Amino acid sequence: MSGPLDIATNKASAALQIAASLLWLPQAALIAVAIGDIANAADSERIGWLALGVLVIGILRAFFESTGSRMAFRTARAAVTTSRNGVVTALAAHSPLDQARPASGRAASVVVEQAEMIVPYLARFEIARMRAVFVPVVIFVSVLTLSWAAAVVLLIAAPLIPIFMALIGWRAQQASEAQLIETGGMNAFLLDRLRGIATIRSLDAVDVTARRLRADAESLRQRTMAVLKIAFLSSAVLELFSALGVAMVAVYVGFHLLGQLGFGTWGAPLSLSEGLFILLLAPAFFEPLRELSSAWHDRAAGRAAREELTRLATTNGPRMLGTGCDVQRTAHVERPAPAVYIKDLSFRYPASETPVFDHFDLSVAPGEHVALLGPSGSGKSTLLALLAGLTTSTSGAIAIGGYPLTDESAAALRESIAWIGQRPHVFAGTLASNITLGRSSDPENVASALHFARLDEIAKVRGLTTVGENGIGLSGGEALRLALARIAASANVALILGDEPTAHLDAVTAQEITDNLLTLARNKTLIVATHDLRLAARMDRIVDFRHLRLEKAA
Repeated sequence: MSGPLDIATNKASAALQIAASLLWLPQAALIAVAIGDIANAADSERIGWLALGVLVIGILRAFFESTGSRMAFRTARAAVTTSRNGVVTALAAHSPLDQARPASGRAASVVVEQAEMIVPYLARFEIARMRAVFVPVVIFVSVLTLSWAAAVVLLIAAPLIPIFMALIGWRAQQASEAQLIETGGMNAFLLDRLRGIATIRSLDAVDVTARRLRADAESLRQRTMAVLKIAFLSSAVLELFSALGVAMVAVYVGFHLLGQLGFGTWGAPLSLSEGLFILLLAPAFFEPLRELSSAWHDRAAGRAAREELTRLATTNGPRMLGTGCDVQRTAHVERPAPAVYIKDLSFRYPASETPVFDHFDLSVAPGEHVALLGPSGSGKSTLLALLAGLTTSTSGAIAIGGYPLTDESAAALRESIAWIGQRPHVFAGTLASNITLGRSSDPENVASALHFARLDEIAKVRGLTTVGENGIGLSGGEALRLALARIAASANVALILGDEPTAHLDAVTAQEITDNLLTLARNKTLIVATHDLRLAARMDRIVDFRHLRLEKAA
């Protein structure tokens, strides 16, 4: 969760807050002496100095407490940020073909919402735990030097609090874990249904989906209330035992000062100042335990959230090549069309016993246009994903432009690879921002790309008006033209991979997309997976994947 510097900072913040708590001892002593002097009609000048001492120590306590709290919060925030970055990096390394990858709604819930629960766990609970270890011991020793009877009362009451807190805490952690799982599942369900809202409406399944969502919301409410009940129960138990402990000390000190209880001291009876000093320390003895109890729910929720983050970061599955490489972005320069060489390639999905490829070979010449033709499930899209380094092969070799596709070279090779699919993802933003995708680009280059894709008129009408996430506001053909504009805006592209770019389009739009794609692919290598015979007929060569299926069956 944190590095050595964070641990050192956390110890420093704990030391400051512990010092702030321990400063109450001299402050309480000065208050008790001042009240004793007032009762004995002592010199007012001494009382003034005692009051000044109380003020100075109070200022120091406030300074130490605030400084330590800020340091603890910053340390906790830095640790959570580091954990989030690790989880995002791990999720980004997963292949899009990983069928076991976490649902995006669940992952977003864990990284964005649940990770925030770690902050109070680190900033409050860990500090409260350290204070509960040191502060009561010092106060107990201080009380023991004046009255062994009052110290025995504290000693009897103190262990009951952590015992009951532990018993309740185990149940609290289970409830928190169940609540976090329920939250992640509900978010995943909601996001999935929002993505498929058009299909849900077309199937007249809106009422069924609403009932399922209502049932999930009710289940989440019940689990949340269970967590809150446990949290309130732990606070009630703590308040009960701490109140009993303070009351017993107060009863003993009161009767001792009245002369009714003559035992419990080390010889001489307690003076008024000594009795008040013990009374002032009794609530402070239980205060760290009370803080620990109030942060106990933070512990349960924080540990459950941390386990969820760890689970996401360690999820096994097909990994994308080159995600751990730092690539120096090159300038926009035109690159020569690369040759693509595949030798003895084998690949199988983890959940399948049948290989998609078994010792598959393919060579594509520089600038050649190749169509991968075959039925769904024959491996066309999988081959494109392997060429893009989106997953790793079981065995065999892939070379692009004479460079082997490896974990070290994948990110650099992808600099010259463009991808166009049947449903290009459109981010919420302007058309121009969807072309540059956050990269610096010449405005004239972007305008030229919009003109090439025949989106310039739409861009003029929209201006700075944004399109919605997943292309809301654009037709399917316009979204594909936007994907073509992305390719046109990059001079680095030398290899274009197309995955069913004309699927689900009418004949006129499909013809337009085909023409534009072939125009973009001049002097570039083009590999397209398709069912479209008209698109395949315009390629230089067709690789028929139906023969691969026949060979496997034989």
